[in-house]
Amino acid sequence: MSQRVSDEGVRKGMEEIKSGASSRRHGDTLSHIHRVESPPKQTLFKEIKDSVVETFFPDKPLNKFKDQSFFRIFVLALQSFFPIFKWGRDYNLKNFRGDFISGLTIASLCIPQDIAYAKLANLDPQYALCERLGFVLRIQLGDLNTSFVTPLVYAFMGSSRDIAIGPVAVVSLLLGTTLSDEISDIKSHEYLRLAFTATFFAGVIQMALGVLRLGFLIDFVSHAAVVGFMTGSAITIALQQLKGLLGIETFTKKTDIVSVMRSVFSSAHHGWNWETIVIGLSFLVFLLLAKYIVKKNKKLFWVAAISPMISVIVSTFSVYITRADKKGVEIIKHVKKGVNSSSAGEIFFSGKYLGPGIRVGVIAGMVALTEAVAIGRTFAAMKDYPLDGNQEMMAMGAMNIVGSLTSCYVSTGGFSRTAVNNMAGCKTAVSNIVMSMVVLLTLLLITPLFEYTPNAVLASIIIAAVLGLVNIEAIILLWKIDKFDFVACMGALFGVVFINVEIGLLIAVAISFSKILLQVTRPRTAILGKLPGTTAYRNVWQYPKATQIDGMLIVRVDSAIYFSNSNYIKERILRWLSDEETQRITSGLSRIEYLTVEMSPVTDLDTSGIHAFEELYRSLQKRKVQLIMANPGPIVIEKLRASKLTDVIGENNIFPTVADVVSTFVANGEGVL
Repeated sequence: MSQRVSDEGVRKGMEEIKSGASSRRHGDTLSHIHRVESPPKQTLFKEIKDSVVETFFPDKPLNKFKDQSFFRIFVLALQSFFPIFKWGRDYNLKNFRGDFISGLTIASLCIPQDIAYAKLANLDPQYALCERLGFVLRIQLGDLNTSFVTPLVYAFMGSSRDIAIGPVAVVSLLLGTTLSDEISDIKSHEYLRLAFTATFFAGVIQMALGVLRLGFLIDFVSHAAVVGFMTGSAITIALQQLKGLLGIETFTKKTDIVSVMRSVFSSAHHGWNWETIVIGLSFLVFLLLAKYIVKKNKKLFWVAAISPMISVIVSTFSVYITRADKKGVEIIKHVKKGVNSSSAGEIFFSGKYLGPGIRVGVIAGMVALTEAVAIGRTFAAMKDYPLDGNQEMMAMGAMNIVGSLTSCYVSTGGFSRTAVNNMAGCKTAVSNIVMSMVVLLTLLLITPLFEYTPNAVLASIIIAAVLGLVNIEAIILLWKIDKFDFVACMGALFGVVFINVEIGLLIAVAISFSKILLQVTRPRTAILGKLPGTTAYRNVWQYPKATQIDGMLIVRVDSAIYFSNSNYIKERILRWLSDEETQRITSGLSRIEYLTVEMSPVTDLDTSGIHAFEELYRSLQKRKVQLIMANPGPIVIEKLRASKLTDVIGENNIFPTVADVVSTFVANGEGVL
């Protein structure tokens, strides 16, 4: 076996250890070996308090409110919930110049994208544009009621300086598919109400995660699963756009690749429109060329930012003057001028659609949150500033709750728009406010001009946008680094592409949890040997020159020991012992009389772990093998002594290091401790 060493290696190791041990003797007296000490005793309340603070408030020290005046506490609390009051104190004209330029830039990108994304969600364009809207106006009995929605809410509450807020392709598709499963008539008022209901509960779940400090739950979905899910969603979204790109009138409502391709080819003889194809492919090539230019020269980021708007303007004007819509080219036909009214009374709080609204909202909210947090962390790391994950959740939740009350559907941070925002030189979240003002003017003044915008151009805009989500390099890297991660990625990808978005997401989460369970229940163990010329003991599989000790087996456990893995660890150690003993006896070496367990990676153990060691000790006694422990941590040694297991094993058989174990073993000679 690869982890075994030759009998000659064992003998060399013994000679080296004995020579080292002799230098540490004074006559027959051993050099001093420190006793393994227990940490200071802590009360149960202190342990629970420290655990809770570390888990839920690692980024918000509670002692900052200590010895502060009431006014100061109020200011600190206000800054905690609304970060704009903290960084806003240092805001200046230079920062505004950067935010103003970036806000204008992303507005030019977002307006055509939002119109396109609304189609993915089976909603009218104004409901997507309202995601970007700075405020909603509702005139009632002469009263002007102003409500601030998604970008403004995020600007006040978010901790990211770069995220551009609005609808995104993946969440729009998710809403479109899940809502249409509940209500097939996508033009009905009930469908619109269900969209607002899902948005409301998406915000509720996001807000709850932030308030309860449960941001760490997002980390349970692995990076590999997210890569697979996003890639699969991008492919699915692109395939869905074949309807608009080819001018197909009758198209499947399913999202799996088999149904989509069957629908495309079945309509090839009579359902395609060549004028639509020319328009769609021409502008798709233009958009991809703009992306290529930016890839070659980052300073030309504005080319990709304005290319969707140019596509919409040129295509709309072309269709209008040629009246191509009379020749079968599908157009938007109508975009409501002005801003949407309040939708507070449209949300289902009872009835048969309440359950579906909650279910779809939770799924959409979690997907939106995962995407936003991942994007926020990426750009925060690039600019080296802190990002508060729990604060992001509260900001996302608040903006979606308010958005659901003002005729908006689920919004989050989009990668492409955030990247453009970053390259345009944004300094703070004020860029979202500038973007909102531009969209407000668009809604109030020029939305009727989009009436002749061809659907083919919207399809090409979506395809060009989602191609950036297909990360082939990341998938290849997953294969090189971790095959299990690659399986998780592929499972999520194929689930989305061949079944639907919900199943793909479920597979992604299931595989992520499976990996966690596998690592927890089947932790790694290793046999250690001594590196020549040192006192270090390392894995003999990783270091083939490391030599084992005659008459002793040294095993390292690379995990905390809990009820979920304690029995496995005990059985695995006994298997190591049996295999090693058989090989050594066959090689003419001494039988194993001492089993040393290197405990430094064992951060904790519970009562099941204690019982497992008791059973291991009894099994070793029957084999006439002595159990020895090396380098147990503070929590571990405290629990070993509290359970009286140290009395059973013997305090003299617990050492600070493996080197101390071997020195004592060799110094006493004849393998007797």
